Amino acid sequence: MAETDSSIYMLEPKVKKGMDSPEVTLKKDAAVKWCRNATNHTGTYGGKPWKYLLIPHDCITENMTLDILVKQFSCN
Repeated sequence: MAETDSSIYMLEPKVKKGMDSPEVTLKKDAAVKWCRNATNHTGTYGGKPWKYLLIPHDCITENMTLDILVKQFSCN
């Protein structure tokens, strides 16, 4: 999880070679739905939207910023 001034992010790193597996795809779909429901709920009181990122493990480096990860790997 990461929270900024404007959003809350659910960050999920996965082994790159397993990113397209049926299990990961189902989990991603469930997480996107969860974030959509959380965003709808928080919207009722002016809260922040939730966003899900599925990130290949080898893209997480010391010089990688959250902004870049959001731009590259946001699923919703």
